[in-house]
Amino acid sequence: MKSATTAGSTIVALAFFGALYVGAKTVISVDDVQSVRVDLVLSHVARRVDERFLSVAIDASLIAEEKFMNLLNSPKLRTLAKALTPAFLRFGGTKQDFMKFNPRGRSFQARDSSSAVLEKLCERLELPPMLENRLKQEWVLQSKTLLQEELEGKYKKTKFSEYAVDLLYTFANCSGLDLIFGLNALLRTSENTWDSTNAELLLKYCESRQYAMSWELGNEPNSYEKKAGVRVDGYQLGQDFVHLHQILQQSAVYHSTGLYGPDVGQPRDHRKYLLTGFLETGAKAITACTWHHYYVNGRDTSLEDFLDPEVLDTLETKINEVLEIVESVSPGKKVWLGETSSAYGGGAVGLSDTFVAGFMWLDKLGLAAKLGLDVVIRQVLIGSGTYHLVDDNLDPLPDYWLSLLYKRLVGPEVLKAEVNMNSRPKKPIRVYLHCTNRKSTHYRPGAVTLFALNLNKNEVTFILPDHMANSTIEEFVLQSSEAGEQSLYSRSVKLNGQVLRMVDDRTLPPLKGRELPPGEHIKLPGFSFAFYVLIEAQAPVCK
Repeated sequence: MKSATTAGSTIVALAFFGALYVGAKTVISVDDVQSVRVDLVLSHVARRVDERFLSVAIDASLIAEEKFMNLLNSPKLRTLAKALTPAFLRFGGTKQDFMKFNPRGRSFQARDSSSAVLEKLCERLELPPMLENRLKQEWVLQSKTLLQEELEGKYKKTKFSEYAVDLLYTFANCSGLDLIFGLNALLRTSENTWDSTNAELLLKYCESRQYAMSWELGNEPNSYEKKAGVRVDGYQLGQDFVHLHQILQQSAVYHSTGLYGPDVGQPRDHRKYLLTGFLETGAKAITACTWHHYYVNGRDTSLEDFLDPEVLDTLETKINEVLEIVESVSPGKKVWLGETSSAYGGGAVGLSDTFVAGFMWLDKLGLAAKLGLDVVIRQVLIGSGTYHLVDDNLDPLPDYWLSLLYKRLVGPEVLKAEVNMNSRPKKPIRVYLHCTNRKSTHYRPGAVTLFALNLNKNEVTFILPDHMANSTIEEFVLQSSEAGEQSLYSRSVKLNGQVLRMVDDRTLPPLKGRELPPGEHIKLPGFSFAFYVLIEAQAPVCK
């Protein structure tokens, strides 16, 4: 769909005669959907995902100038990251295939890895406020430079030292995240095989520091020819991973570590053949098969795409295509969304970092778990682009709060929920069901969490099965913090009517639910999404 906006202008959304318009084009009909019946199946678990299902990435562009890696010592950023555990932290992206380890004998990490020593190190390395503010201001300018590099398709090669590695590992360690480091696959020999010399240098350093981490090799190999004039087919890529796996096997620290790949773009034409060829030669080397997904082109999209059920439904097609390929070549191999967000090309300006992006993000989490993906890695926690979870001041954006609520309320056990709306094939109301996160001690065993999206302008009432009618329900409704025509563009969010903000740099606000009166139906406002904990569901599979 063509954009109704440019980077410098704003889409004007008008509510008119019960329909949402963008310019003169009708986007989504908002016919009265007064109530829908929701069927819940609590008797068996349909899927079970990794407890780190929702994970995050730091874009490798942060290392383009090593000083910006110091932003990872921000107490605020650490606080936000720690709240998303357990999770993987992927360090990768386009820039990883243009960076080279250049040891300079400069390191601050202590060799003693005891918890007491590490705790002191976390405190000692915290960024002073004055330096943090200066780096944040400079990062805004750096981001523009990196975006221009992306637009021109000309990628500068970068070198990084032990200091950058230490900063990255310390951030992951102090935040409690499991680090995955993306190695450069574009270091090639004259025979076009992967040259592992530089990677072995990095591995040797990380091993000497006893850094617990996993590995990837290369980012979107399907685009190597476009980005670097190098063509690597699936067969050779698989061989490269086997080579890396053999190196890891010989390591005292990394012989049983995770290796993930090939981080290919979503299925399309030659990418399918690349993935198939890779799995035929390299499947035995990897712990899980990774691929990337974005719904739309960030430079050519509009508000309507973010609210269009047909756009959201394209993910199901792509997931099933990848699962079919993997199952046919390497049955039983786990599949991850190794990098994903709303729009490729760094995100959509004025959309990917606003409230409306949450519809794509929450639906992706629900659908990915439902269809059998084991982990979903969000692009990005911090890095260049406009699809990050924090803003230029490192304050949380709407998708961060959505992710945090998901982490606290949603468990890894996927159950079945369906909306009975046969007359509306576009599915403007979408629901998913999981066991409630059992680490939430607030809830009794057997509780389930229903989460839902309302792509309509009008409020909808959910009618639950009779046996659930009188169950105690706690609701967490997320809405834009603003009212009126521009509400979907808001960069802040309300939880049950209260705007969410950090208390201070080290303290998140309490995310309090609201208990519904006994027997009251669930009501989901228009253009909102929510989590509902059915406290007395007594689902046997959730105990």
